Amino acid sequence: MPRTSKAAWGLLAIVLLLPLILMAIVPLYDTSEPRYAEIARIMAQTGDWITPWFSPGVPFWGKPPLSFWAQALSMKAFGYNEFAARLPSWLCLVFSNAIIITGLRSLQTPRIAMLAALIYSTSALVYISSGAVLTDPFLALGTTLSLISFAMSVHNHNLIVADGGNQLEQAASAPRKWSVLAWQYGFFFGLAIGLLSKGPLAVVVSFAPIVVWYAITRKTGVLRAALPWGKGLALTAALSLPWYVLAEIKTPGFIDYFIVGEHFRRFLDPGWQGDLYGTAHKRTYGAIWLFWLQASLPWGIVMLAGLLGALRNLRLRSATKAVSQDPFFGYWLASALFTPLFFTVSANILWTYLLPSLAGFSVLAAIFTDQLNRQSVLSWRAILGVAGVVPTLALVFSVAVWIAPNLRNSERGLVSYVMQHNSPATPLLYLSKPPFSAEFYSAGSVHEIKESQLKQASACGTPFYLAIPKKKQMEVAGLIERPLEQLYTNKRYVLVRVAGQHDCQLPQQALRTVSSR
Repeated sequence: MPRTSKAAWGLLAIVLLLPLILMAIVPLYDTSEPRYAEIARIMAQTGDWITPWFSPGVPFWGKPPLSFWAQALSMKAFGYNEFAARLPSWLCLVFSNAIIITGLRSLQTPRIAMLAALIYSTSALVYISSGAVLTDPFLALGTTLSLISFAMSVHNHNLIVADGGNQLEQAASAPRKWSVLAWQYGFFFGLAIGLLSKGPLAVVVSFAPIVVWYAITRKTGVLRAALPWGKGLALTAALSLPWYVLAEIKTPGFIDYFIVGEHFRRFLDPGWQGDLYGTAHKRTYGAIWLFWLQASLPWGIVMLAGLLGALRNLRLRSATKAVSQDPFFGYWLASALFTPLFFTVSANILWTYLLPSLAGFSVLAAIFTDQLNRQSVLSWRAILGVAGVVPTLALVFSVAVWIAPNLRNSERGLVSYVMQHNSPATPLLYLSKPPFSAEFYSAGSVHEIKESQLKQASACGTPFYLAIPKKKQMEVAGLIERPLEQLYTNKRYVLVRVAGQHDCQLPQQALRTVSSR
């Protein structure tokens, strides 16, 4: 085990460090990443730490601000770039791993703790999210902290009871006492992180496995004594509620939209038209389970294969039985299954909704994998090989993007071209609503121009760069009544420079920063 353990820890270190390189070379791709990055950029530059702004004059009520706070602070420290925008998500992965490893070393063994961290980090959704500008990694950090903290609090309570109830008092000056308190209040701190990153859904996700655990054990006394419920919930409220109150005061209507719209109408109405910032993601009912397979790759398929094999193989059956005998088996299983079950009857879903379920799944998968290895069903070489699948694919994709950055929808190259060849007086206009990536990379200086304004603008003496949707090249050439020289092209747009012919000004509407979506 020592050599294998070193190899596993080494792979985990590589898995955690590799995104730091990849997140710096991959552009922000429309729509979600640059949208959130632009919100954080506006927050950092305006100094408004209460209201995230979707665009000038339009508050973003879709998410609480914790991720935007972190991204804005990162941008202030490291500049307005992809690395700074993505770094907070990576830190969420690092902290989540620290929580998993620290907790499971006591709840299980150091070997299982390392396996759980490795499985969690190399699951497809976790790994991709760790290098993306999203709010979900913060939700997962909060729910993971609450998940492990409750289990550790129950574990510590049981140890104290087994020691005659005097262990904590006898260790009043020792680190042991602070460890117990840290896990107890860590549960409530996790709730606050969830409330400030995603909203009330975090509370539901965190309490669901506790309800299942209680239904299985019926340990009312343990439930009451394991956590300081009164002080803990007061801590959660003190950390999270002030922002909700300030947000409603500053932009009235926030509570109705966020609580009622985002948490009920979005999921109960497949064609919900109330989304102010995007479009409804209508899926077939039950599609969340297909997303779960994708999110848990490759480990979900490995675990399913093992469970199916247990129907015929004695050693696999023995490993499955060992997992089910874990004292917290029902708790981990509820954490792994609650989120996909919750969204089974919802058609408006994204695969990122499954991120909070992967910590509980990783614990079960780690126990199962450990049993398979001990029974010589799965070698360490095979385990490390499976763990390397997603990071390897991510590296291949990133290299491909580095070579050909316009494989997907991003305006980084086009905006960079304009900045390198531009003078301050030459604006960049889009013959469409500028994509979020264009807004982020131009620091909000791009503008929209309508087709009805184009002929007048092209006749003026003020030159401008024009990004034209590829399908409209011929139409624009006809409107301007002269050939256009293509300067740059990407997946969606062709860039041209239009020099005016008469002494006049561009239409004011064309120079107005986009203020609505």
